[in-house]
Amino acid sequence: MTELLPFTHVIGSERLSGLATGGGETARATVVLLHGAGNAGKEQLVLLLAEFAAHGCHALAFDFSGHGESTGLLAELSLRRRFEQAVSVIDARARVDGPLVLVGFSMSGQTVADLVRHYGDRVAALGLCAPAVYAAEAWDVPFGAGDGRFSEIIRGPGSWHAAPGLDVLRAFEGRAVLAVPGTDEVIPPAVTEAFSQALARRAQFTHWELPGAGHRLGPWFRDHPDDRREFVSAVLTGLGERGWTATRAWVAKQLPEGRTVDKSAFLTGGWSAQMRRLTVDDGTELALRSFVTPFFRRHAPGLLAREAEILTLLAGQEGVPAAELIGVDATGEHCDHPSLLMSVLPGRVRVDEEELGPRVDLLAGQLARIHRIVPRERPRTYQAWTSPAAVPPGWERAVDVIRRAPPPYDGCFLHRDFHPGNVLFSGSGAGLRVTGVVDWVETSWGPADLDVAHCSTALALLHGPGYGLGFRERYEAQGGRRLADGPEHLYWRLLDALAYVPDAAKLAGPWRELGRTDLTPEVLGERLGAYVAGLLERYA
Repeated sequence: MTELLPFTHVIGSERLSGLATGGGETARATVVLLHGAGNAGKEQLVLLLAEFAAHGCHALAFDFSGHGESTGLLAELSLRRRFEQAVSVIDARARVDGPLVLVGFSMSGQTVADLVRHYGDRVAALGLCAPAVYAAEAWDVPFGAGDGRFSEIIRGPGSWHAAPGLDVLRAFEGRAVLAVPGTDEVIPPAVTEAFSQALARRAQFTHWELPGAGHRLGPWFRDHPDDRREFVSAVLTGLGERGWTATRAWVAKQLPEGRTVDKSAFLTGGWSAQMRRLTVDDGTELALRSFVTPFFRRHAPGLLAREAEILTLLAGQEGVPAAELIGVDATGEHCDHPSLLMSVLPGRVRVDEEELGPRVDLLAGQLARIHRIVPRERPRTYQAWTSPAAVPPGWERAVDVIRRAPPPYDGCFLHRDFHPGNVLFSGSGAGLRVTGVVDWVETSWGPADLDVAHCSTALALLHGPGYGLGFRERYEAQGGRRLADGPEHLYWRLLDALAYVPDAAKLAGPWRELGRTDLTPEVLGERLGAYVAGLLERYA
């Protein structure tokens, strides 16, 4: 096994005990392993240190104060002091011009996020093992004996929801591996899901499950050499290329001979997939969609194959501006993640309040034209995105409406995810026009009412209930299909609106990225409630 060299690091009145491998000046990266809370310490990470060293890295771990062989009292430690101790050790023992790889267990998920904020682009990769994250108000508070202010803060229901660490991870663009135990008796599933969603925004992300493991993944890796080796290999995949080795190679094969990708930048406004704008060396711009979260990666073969088929169909359609398909790897056979490459459409997403009336009329007219498409083969039948059982208490009157069997309908071609976030506009005043409709992965066959319902819900959340309630009339005035009346139309409107009840704030995340910071959970909740009440009053 690689020789581990003990070291002592002094910070303030504390003496921190650490272990490090040699080769710091020639190593491909410095890997910093950070243990969790309680009785955790660096000794559990010895074999991981050696494994990273075997991959050409300089690796180090240390005991935070109050842990292991370090001095100090655990009750006096805090998240801030953990961060400051980690920075002090890294600055003293890592190569200044070399990349950092941060691996954090449990509580150190927070410390990793703090270090990413501090070191920025110097951090090339993350390994997060059953990680935790905490509310901002907990950062300075000493841990105490388990019954003080820190415990009170972190035990507050949902206290982690607005954790600054999640915002840091949403912006991280390097390699990230989230190791998730099969049974975690410490970290709630919602926290793990929040990590997954945050890392999927921009990182080259792998969600890796360990079905037989419990929360303490340090001892698990110590005792399971195959998992230990696989974890280290996953964290270091594509190091130096920010993890996109396979995808870059696949994209290169889709380009004309002699052409290369010159620049890559993230596109905002989506939450189900990562979107990148690629600029080729001749100035051509392409869009790359990649599904990275477990749910969408699992469903990617159907979703991306469907989008590729629809983009091919739309290439011959008048009045529906859609991207040109360049290539698709729906199963992720060649890419790091299932991906689709297409042309970039002109224009931009508009979720602001300017020229709102004309924009909504253009949305209605565009949806009416989509509903006139006659495909060579019908796409799949629509799928409902909620059910009575999925809606939390408090919405009983509305839920009773969708308990009924779906009303009969005259089916048509549906976009199925048509809303302002998937439509591009250019120009202003008399020159305002729709220049693109994107995100065709959910294309379906079903009632036109359902597309109208989905756009109406989004308008109600973005701009107020009145815009959602009035979209039907605008659609019909633009030559849309005949919609159902009364309770039958109400069924489709509520089938869509109630899908937002538990997730409106999450689904509005891309809108906030586009500048709508006014869309707080409170505002969204009030608008959704007023919209549903208006629907019941109008159609029940």
